[in-house]
Amino acid sequence: MHGSPNGSAPTPQAAGPDASRFRAVLGRFATGVVAVTALDPGTGAPAGLAANSFTSVSLDPPLVAFCVAHTSSTWPKLRRAGRVCVNILGAAQQSVCASLATRGGDKFAGLTWTRSPAGAPVIDGALAWIDAEIEQEHVAGDHMIVVARVHDLAETHPGEPLVFYGGAYGRFSV
Repeated sequence: MHGSPNGSAPTPQAAGPDASRFRAVLGRFATGVVAVTALDPGTGAPAGLAANSFTSVSLDPPLVAFCVAHTSSTWPKLRRAGRVCVNILGAAQQSVCASLATRGGDKFAGLTWTRSPAGAPVIDGALAWIDAEIEQEHVAGDHMIVVARVHDLAETHPGEPLVFYGGAYGRFSV
């Protein structure tokens, strides 16, 4: 709540826009798409999720951040692993994104991958990978903001990124 201009009692803050309008307006901002992966410490099986809310945070120390929905059934597995690999997906990897965005089942069926130096899955064809250790989680509405410290990273393939814009996937063009 904010105070009124004359210093009297606080006035209630107006409700924000509805979810569909919010999504439509923010959909005008293009984002890249990443796959956040780890090996589930309970089973040893690969686990992963797709995210388009990824950003660099700091150079010193090297930090990145991504957001995960509270409803994610994969996030608890990744959190338990402690170290994750952020795979920057290429334009031809929309099917990878679709596989990792599904609920239940074997999300890695049909995907090929190798291990990063820390042991997390690096998805074949990803443009780059980033090994990071989860340091902080911040509740933010219906999502969790995860901050992770980068320990290792590499570019692996040249190419265009997978881009999400206006509710659809596409390519970056110059």
